[in-house]
Amino acid sequence: MKANSQRVKGKNFRPLNGKPLFRWILDSLLSLEEIDQVVINTDARDILAENGLVESERVVIRDRKAELCGDTVSMNLILADDIHNVPAETYLMTHTTNPMLSSETIRTALASYQEGVTKGTADSLFTVNKIQTRFYRADGSPVNHDPDNLIQTQDLEPWYEENSNLYIFSSGSFVETSARIGKKPILFEMQKLEAVDIDTLEDWMMAEAVANMRKKQEAA
Repeated sequence: MKANSQRVKGKNFRPLNGKPLFRWILDSLLSLEEIDQVVINTDARDILAENGLVESERVVIRDRKAELCGDTVSMNLILADDIHNVPAETYLMTHTTNPMLSSETIRTALASYQEGVTKGTADSLFTVNKIQTRFYRADGSPVNHDPDNLIQTQDLEPWYEENSNLYIFSSGSFVETSARIGKKPILFEMQKLEAVDIDTLEDWMMAEAVANMRKKQEAA
């Protein structure tokens, strides 16, 4: 969790529908008994404290090393540092910028991962958006369809977009690939409204709209 962000200034601590952005995903994680501990890797311990968050039995705040700070540092390097310092059998990684990711989806993804590991068919999991639409290259040439034979988009081969919401893996899988996605990953499909990843102001407005819609649904 960075103190600064390039396109939406201070977004990790900016209020979203009544509470700081970071609290959305943190509350979802802490509501799950399957998660023993939440580790926050950050250069913003003081800002977290100003927003009422300090370390507890289930929340560990790790000060991000100076060499791991900056917008161009690979997340895999930050994860490697956490894994080295926080031993565990299973790691689940998400971002502050995924406020709509629900505890129900996290629980289901964990169960899917554990089933895959038990069967020997998977070593990791990451969330995706399923896309079935017509793609073109910059020169106008088609990528995944035949313009002379227009079939329904729902009949096109589905493509899967990594949506950066959730990753589950073991230390062994991470060591083998030096990455959060292993050699036998499960592609776990999410609903698009839940998969909002805030990177731009437009993303922020989308998250606000979804949060307001949820609030109305809960009040109904």
